[in-house]
Amino acid sequence: METTRIGTRGSALALAQAAETRARLMAAHGLPESAFEIVPISTSGDRIQDRPLSEAGGKGLFTKEIEEALLDGRIDIAVHSSKDMPTLLPEGLDLLAFLPREDPRDAFIGRSVRTIAELPQGATVGSSSLRRQALIRRMRPDLKVITFRGNVQTRLRKLGEGQVEGTMLANAGLRRLGMADVITDLMPLEEFPPAPGQGAICIEAVIGNERMADLLAPIHHAPTGAALACERAFLAALDGSCRTPLAGYASVEGEMLRFSGLIITPDGSEAHEIAAHGPVSDAAGIGRAAGTAIRAKAGPNFFDGWS
Repeated sequence: METTRIGTRGSALALAQAAETRARLMAAHGLPESAFEIVPISTSGDRIQDRPLSEAGGKGLFTKEIEEALLDGRIDIAVHSSKDMPTLLPEGLDLLAFLPREDPRDAFIGRSVRTIAELPQGATVGSSSLRRQALIRRMRPDLKVITFRGNVQTRLRKLGEGQVEGTMLANAGLRRLGMADVITDLMPLEEFPPAPGQGAICIEAVIGNERMADLLAPIHHAPTGAALACERAFLAALDGSCRTPLAGYASVEGEMLRFSGLIITPDGSEAHEIAAHGPVSDAAGIGRAAGTAIRAKAGPNFFDGWS
């Protein structure tokens, strides 16, 4: 029996996501655990901890080395957090499957208070996400918001040490790690919209590898795939990268898809929102049109000086 090698980042969350993928493949095909090998790969994004990702090169830092391993045959499939994926994939690779999406909301973890509203005047909050930083500043312009890198465990340790009074993480990641008990507040989607792809696991493979296509087909969740096609098209229309604070979330109800998107300046002072809906079959078209429309709405100067 041929072993399928699953490439992943080496963090606890990435390994949990790879294990979930393996479990779904085992169940779908009646295969033993020994039919799969999880291969942790160190990425530039994991190694660079001394500066914001936007300065170091953006989203691709969490995928580059894993995609190189796919292309040279060291692994058969790659498991990623969808929100880490650049909109343009390397030639020869594609996203073949999405697992059912977890709760996409952001979670606030306060050290001595439960919510952002309860933080004292001028308190320090840490986040590595430009989107979260901008949304926090929009809610509370008085807060000091600092860049806060590291995996989930590192950030929680820094919080416990008192380096910040609060931080934000994806609810989905905490749930997958069995750590939802640390959350002190869940942010409403309307007030604090998520990053495109947040909460969704995607699986990448080499185009034309029929064995992998057949292996992945039974675990692909079509509604999540449609939502992500919409969100990724919105991101692409805005040339979305780690340097652009933006949010986008699509939900599927039957044959109808609903999307809402937002772009915001890093200081949180100016934001533009858009809502769209249409048939699931036009998911990417809806996202693309929303991205084009919100760019026009914001005007040519909106991204000047910080994008």
